[in-house]
Amino acid sequence: MREEQAEGAAEDVDSVLGALADPTRRQLLDLLAEQGTATATTLAERLPVSRQAVVKHLAVLDAAGLVSGGRVGREVRYALRPAALDATARWMAALAADWDRRLANIKRVAEAGE
Repeated sequence: MREEQAEGAAEDVDSVLGALADPTRRQLLDLLAEQGTATATTLAERLPVSRQAVVKHLAVLDAAGLVSGGRVGREVRYALRPAALDATARWMAALAADWDRRLANIKRVAEAGE
């Protein structure tokens, strides 16, 4: 079961990193962080892309778990979901710590050989 969880976590990180690869999607996340919630129309007014393009980008962000959309009357309001970013940041921190350990070992071996 642990291996399945690790594979699921890796897929989540892949999905988040793929979503973050596009600068328009990063701008959307920044706008949502500023505004709290917003509609695709409101977000499109602040970007040099069409409303339809914004909706497609929001769908990618939603699939990655970075935003969620909820109906309020006739509108769909989107909000930031930081949990997926937090999980990705934890993965990156663990990776960095592993590299730090490796580099410290290389340094120790190099200094011992002097």
